[in-house]
Amino acid sequence: MDITYIALAVSLGYLLGSIPFGLVLSRMAGLGDIRKIGSGNIGATNVLRTGHKKLALATLLLDSGKGAIAVLLASALEKHYALDLYLGLIAGAAAFLGHLYSIFLKFTGGKGVATFLGTLIAAHPLTGLSTAVIWLGSALLFRMSSLAALTASLCSPIIGYYLYGMPLALLSLGLCLLIFYKHRENIKRILEGSEPKIREKKKT
Repeated sequence: MDITYIALAVSLGYLLGSIPFGLVLSRMAGLGDIRKIGSGNIGATNVLRTGHKKLALATLLLDSGKGAIAVLLASALEKHYALDLYLGLIAGAAAFLGHLYSIFLKFTGGKGVATFLGTLIAAHPLTGLSTAVIWLGSALLFRMSSLAALTASLCSPIIGYYLYGMPLALLSLGLCLLIFYKHRENIKRILEGSEPKIREKKKT
């Protein structure tokens, strides 16, 4: 019987995570396929490259929201049936995978940072907000969105372990490894010193 609830949490999370809000909003705004500009990513950072700040903010909120909603719905299901299966964490992980490998985009997708933060905030607010603060601080310090994401995700398993326990630490570690994998080209550019900075002006 437990496997039924787990399968439901995975299905719910994955389908929510698979919704490519950046692509949908960009097309609705008449901007075409967001994958054909900038980094080719479907996340808020690439949407921001179109110059539409409100659209980028909406993408950020929706991408983080789908991870949070998956966690909250699965947690409510677990509480209702008095289960002890960590359904919220399972659904959050599935939402994250859905964003990275969307069924609607032939199993391609974004890099998952917003969905990662939304998942953590819903799973354990203090852990999620602490990770978000690290992301913000790193972004302000290094002026690189990718490096901020890598720094925050790397810290998240430690934060999760001390503030929540091993289940959240393991979830954070798994998501962190996937974030590093999806940022492998960014890591290469960071090491080469060619990674673009936030709001960096083009040289004339």
